[in-house]
Amino acid sequence: MEQALQVLDEVRLNFSPSGLLILNISLAFIMFGVALEVNVENFKKILRYPKSAIIGFFSQFLILPALTFLLVVLIRPTPSVALGMLLVASCPGGNISNFISHLARGNTALSVTLTGFATVGSIFLTPLNFAFWGGLYEKASNLIMPIEIDPWHMLQTVVILLGIPMMLGVLFARKFPETTSRIIRPIKIMSIFIFAGFVIVAFSNNFSYFLQYIHLIFLIVLAHNALALLAGFSISTVFKLPRIDRRSVTIETGIQNSGLALVLIFNPNLFGGLGGMAFIAAWWGIWHIVAGLVIAGFWSGKSLQRSGRTLSLQEET
Repeated sequence: MEQALQVLDEVRLNFSPSGLLILNISLAFIMFGVALEVNVENFKKILRYPKSAIIGFFSQFLILPALTFLLVVLIRPTPSVALGMLLVASCPGGNISNFISHLARGNTALSVTLTGFATVGSIFLTPLNFAFWGGLYEKASNLIMPIEIDPWHMLQTVVILLGIPMMLGVLFARKFPETTSRIIRPIKIMSIFIFAGFVIVAFSNNFSYFLQYIHLIFLIVLAHNALALLAGFSISTVFKLPRIDRRSVTIETGIQNSGLALVLIFNPNLFGGLGGMAFIAAWWGIWHIVAGLVIAGFWSGKSLQRSGRTLSLQEET
């Protein structure tokens, strides 16, 4: 297995800047659609009852990296593959997690809050987690390099992809409630097709690599993503979060910002596109969408009602 994985160090994946730009525009549109159904009162409730947000943040930046390290020790992949797993686990939740949480009938306001805090927190916690856990893996410690994440770039990411679309969506819904009620469903459907289109493009651009090497890391990413989702669900269950919050914490833990991971991996001053890392991050970026949509489809059909009334943020299951 290890000898087979070593070939990935020579692979260079094709994720063009134009493709990432299309993804950013797609996410902005999706976030606008999500915001149309977000009530400002939801955020006030989170500030009054921060337990779920604290558990979600803890799950992302402590539990997931630690469990990822244990998985790495268990399967003992090549250094580049191990570092790819640890880097993905050290990144914040991806912006698409808000869309998935929305489809899953989770707490969208909680999901957006967690994404925002995690993205800002990742300025310090992503390099710290990666250096700490990667340094403990003796087979990869000689490859560890310091990662510097530009705070201004991270702030731009939060504002452009998350803040502005959310603000415009909330304001639009408040100012034009009748129009909003008519366009919510079409925008939902359009958002799904837009993102599905991006996934298809991502496959087509790297189809030759997919055919050649996917069998080498498919089960690794599958197990890693399943572990992340299970971690989020387990910790939120242990702390008895409301069911609607449990869904969002699960998704936030299992949907990682692999785009950030790819940016760091392709940085010539860091890893220069190290093949095993790039392939893990790229396939994770595709797979977590598939897994997230499957979970959202399952949960969207499950009722959050008990005795004829919807569970509030503070009702326990």
